[in-house]
Amino acid sequence: MISSQALQHFYVQACALDVEAFKPGNVSVYSPGHGMHADQFYLSAQASAPYVSDPNRSLGERIYLAVEATHHAVGCNTNLGIVLLSVPLIKAVQDVHTGQMRGRLRRILEASTRKDAAWVYRAIRLANPGGLGQVASEDVSREPSLTLLEVMRLAKDYDRIAFNYAFFYQDIYELAIPRYHDAVSRWGDERLAVVATFVALLRRIPDTHVRRKFGWRYQEMIQARMAQLEKALTQADELEQVLPEIWKIDQEFKDKGINPGTTADMVVATLLAARLEQLISPKRPGRAGTAGSVWLDWGRQPCL
Repeated sequence: MISSQALQHFYVQACALDVEAFKPGNVSVYSPGHGMHADQFYLSAQASAPYVSDPNRSLGERIYLAVEATHHAVGCNTNLGIVLLSVPLIKAVQDVHTGQMRGRLRRILEASTRKDAAWVYRAIRLANPGGLGQVASEDVSREPSLTLLEVMRLAKDYDRIAFNYAFFYQDIYELAIPRYHDAVSRWGDERLAVVATFVALLRRIPDTHVRRKFGWRYQEMIQARMAQLEKALTQADELEQVLPEIWKIDQEFKDKGINPGTTADMVVATLLAARLEQLISPKRPGRAGTAGSVWLDWGRQPCL
């Protein structure tokens, strides 16, 4: 049986790589932004880790308690999307003992309940993500009448995290993980692989946190910058060769208030899912890289 401590370690490691890789527009050790800095993300990961892997808690309880612990630690929303995507993955390893990760994950999500949805609604209200708005059916300001998976299916066209619940992490398993493994095999540098995975996602999938904030105003520009960066990555042998390009795009995004937080959350889920897959199937092809580290989007709210 995999210990909760081991799962906490993989979760914290994935969260740390989120800020140790220079993903343009996001908060990182290279560049703060949006009223936040990297240390808050480290603290958030450490504070939430015991709850995301607590075997005695339900899916929804874990999500709420992890978000609550984050709120107490840093006073703002740094990781709601990360927690929403990470908890089902970890619970799939703990509670389902046969099959590969995506099949296990599907069983966990299909078994979600209305109580799980109620806990998640509480977590969302506490985190108060940017651009949440209101909807006519199953709004988070009210008590849910459906299961967590059912309410996520209602929101799938509005939020990419909900989309990934509805389609059992389609973006993670069909795009992000293959790109991540290819990048690790090429460079042997996990931080550069994280950047490549982020770029691949953001070029092809509009970030719903950005879309809620700005509509489609910057979508064409974002796609153009990611195509430009993806081309630079194909010609690079190491991170230093693309750093000037990343710096320029990062400054441009932050000057405009563009924070692709949903995409960052999916990158964390990618890192975690890849590690968990190796944990349960160590002989399968593909591997997690090494970055020397020991160590959303339902909006990442500034810590003002």
